[in-house]
Amino acid sequence: MLDKADKPLALASSKKLRITDLIRPHWMALSLALIAMLGEALTDVLEPWPIKIVVDNIQHSHKLPGRLSGLISGMFGQNPYAVLNFAVAAVAAIAIVGAISSYFEKYLTTNVSQWVGHDLRRTLYQHIQRLSLAEHDKSRTGDLITRVTSDIEAVQDFINSALLGVLVNVLTLLGMIGVMFYLNWRFTLIALSVSPALFLVVYYYTRRIKRASRAVRKKESEMLSLVEEVLTSIRVVKAFAREEYEQKRFESESLENVEAGLHARSVKARLAPVVQVIVAVGTCLVLWYGARLALSGQLTTGTLIVFLLYLGKMYKPMRDLSKMTDTVSKATVGYERIQEVLTIESQVRDEPGAQKAPKFKGQIEFFQVSFEYADEADSDEANDTRRKNEKDNDKQNEKDSKKEGLGYNGWENYLSGSDSALLRSHFRTHRY
Repeated sequence: MLDKADKPLALASSKKLRITDLIRPHWMALSLALIAMLGEALTDVLEPWPIKIVVDNIQHSHKLPGRLSGLISGMFGQNPYAVLNFAVAAVAAIAIVGAISSYFEKYLTTNVSQWVGHDLRRTLYQHIQRLSLAEHDKSRTGDLITRVTSDIEAVQDFINSALLGVLVNVLTLLGMIGVMFYLNWRFTLIALSVSPALFLVVYYYTRRIKRASRAVRKKESEMLSLVEEVLTSIRVVKAFAREEYEQKRFESESLENVEAGLHARSVKARLAPVVQVIVAVGTCLVLWYGARLALSGQLTTGTLIVFLLYLGKMYKPMRDLSKMTDTVSKATVGYERIQEVLTIESQVRDEPGAQKAPKFKGQIEFFQVSFEYADEADSDEANDTRRKNEKDNDKQNEKDSKKEGLGYNGWENYLSGSDSALLRSHFRTHRY
């Protein structure tokens, strides 16, 4: 299966990678997951009904519909326990169908999320490699690493847990509300009276959670960039005994990351208790009004039980949707950060109509290449002068090294190429 994506995804003409471009290659798996999701939503709607049938049958408060009564008689006979046996079998069948649907939905969405993450990583990595050195000089390596790893992981988490999870919860809500309206529309309106307040609270906190998640991502990238810069230049750090200074820099970045994380967690932690309080208010209203209807004979005990069970199940998807705001916010921020890199155009690119270069054979040939100093009339004389100046500089550097210890040239010979470049920059701005 590893040949599923032979080439990284091509960018659209707008230089943006649309979410449909990521999901389109996996439409078959998502379609099967959608079917499994519908089965899961259907079992959630049917789950309370066996209990209603048993309770109403025991109290003789509600006769079974003709078709259902004929089905029970045909399957379990005319004995007094036929309804009970049917309810037990229905509970078992609903549980089995729900478990199978849940398994396939989780398996297929996990499969899709992994392949989407793979496609995103390949596309982003290919684009980063093809940027010119000027873009890499402007970007921090640690920030790019975070976008290739953590931001793509956030998108994967969204596909794995929230993409179809949101649809499952929405369809479950719509199914339960439809059944409740069919049973008693006034009672349903009371049960749903707290929904507007619930959605307003979720909307308000969703925006704040998104801002906090973006701040956390930014701090994580800055800290990772600092670690990458120090570790790649560790020779220079040790040469100038800058360990304590770099330790303080890292601790400062880490503290800022902790503060951003605590602020984000504080915002997220406020949402769940507020939702629970609103749900409790709705449950109290349903229990208060429904019990009076049942005592007055306007509502059967089984129907009241269905309403109460639906109420618990109906508010659970609402709570789940509120919790998914964290996953959605992280995925949105991660996707925006990935788009920022993909929309960067390299400053070095082919002109329109440029010919494709042939395959190189590993040979380099200089043809009609010459060199001279533009401000010197005699190039040989200029070369002699340059070599003499270089020898004089080398002798002076050797004297300085013996006099003052290991100097710039000595350090340059000791250090590697990248560290030497950083050291040259250091010597230009400091005097010893």
